Amino acid sequence: EKQAKRKEIRIEQEKKLSQQKRAEEEKIKKEETERRDAEALTKKKDLEDAERKRQEMMAAQKEKGGKKSQAPAMDARKEMSKSKEQVEEEMKISLSIRIKPLSLEEMDSDELRNKTNSIWNTIVELETDKYDYEQRHLDQDYEFKELAERQKLQLRNKAIKKGLDPESFTGAHPPTIHMFSKYERRTDTRTYGDRKKLYEGGAEVIRSEMLESAWKDKFGEWSKRPKAKLPKWFGVRPGKKVGDPETPEGEEDAAAEEAEAEEEYDEEEEEEEEEEEEEEE
Repeated sequence: EKQAKRKEIRIEQEKKLSQQKRAEEEKIKKEETERRDAEALTKKKDLEDAERKRQEMMAAQKEKGGKKSQAPAMDARKEMSKSKEQVEEEMKISLSIRIKPLSLEEMDSDELRNKTNSIWNTIVELETDKYDYEQRHLDQDYEFKELAERQKLQLRNKAIKKGLDPESFTGAHPPTIHMFSKYERRTDTRTYGDRKKLYEGGAEVIRSEMLESAWKDKFGEWSKRPKAKLPKWFGVRPGKKVGDPETPEGEEDAAAEEAEAEEEYDEEEEEEEEEEEEEEE
């Protein structure tokens, strides 16, 4: 029962909140519509006042017989910046002021004739103005084309003076800037071997070359050493046992030569082993 009561209370609270939100939204919408209507009314009044003033100025100029004064540049910019809806609204307001309703029932035949003649005269005047503006537009188009051709001719002469292509300044984009000389683009005359070895090298190659050069220097120093024979042994021959016969003089020299040959052979084997290790690295 308590849960059911709580649910009912929550439902009532939610309904109240929703009603409050709807009331607030309707109030906001109503205020916005009122504000828009007030702005529209003020705007309409301003436009009507401006149109009346313009009509009075036009009538005064017609009475004086002077020419129509051109509007300033700021007014033209304002007119161009207006949206389509604003232009249509202003057009409706101006037409409502210019075109006044005719009370035909109150007019007699002479008044109707005069009214039709005045309307016909306004139509003729508007048509003449339209024709004049169209001719003026055509003349301005011709002048613009002539000025564009003159500008092209000047730009061509300017490009020729600077040593460029005559059409370089007449395009939509400026001429390209060359950041290199055409004489620096030469063909590669190097051989395949030179190009292949161009990027060879590295720390391992440099290290092997340094080791090889150091070994060659040390080997040259060692090969330049003085090669003197060992002095003869005047005492008891080393390794001689009691009762062994003494070795003759020629045999000692032969043994010394054999020992030197064995040393040279050992050195050559060491050199070969070092070369193999360097190649593996």
